[in-house]
Amino acid sequence: MNVKQLLIDTINSKYNYPIILQGSMSKDETYPNSFFTFWNNDTFDGEFYDNKESITTWDFDLNFYSNDPLLVDSVLGDVIKLLKEKSFIVDGKGHDVMSDEISHTGRGINILYKEKSQ
Repeated sequence: MNVKQLLIDTINSKYNYPIILQGSMSKDETYPNSFFTFWNNDTFDGEFYDNKESITTWDFDLNFYSNDPLLVDSVLGDVIKLLKEKSFIVDGKGHDVMSDEISHTGRGINILYKEKSQ
């Protein structure tokens, strides 16, 4: 299973905003009106049986930025529900994130996904 693709597909199932790997936009690129960024913080094996991992935990940050401040809370809140339906673990309702553009505000969440080994 490609967990990164599952994350992207889950968001795309309802929203058509760009989903950008955190830090991959150049300084010269114009921010889209609204968009997501994500980053895989860590991927670690967490449970073992007979010296073989049985679960790998994926740890992501997901941020949503928009030039419409009303969208920031509502879209991210809805995405939390979508992710939970696909077995992602989201703790809380998120936190504010800084934007490099004064025109945009952002909100982020930390997400875990426990992938069972084949």
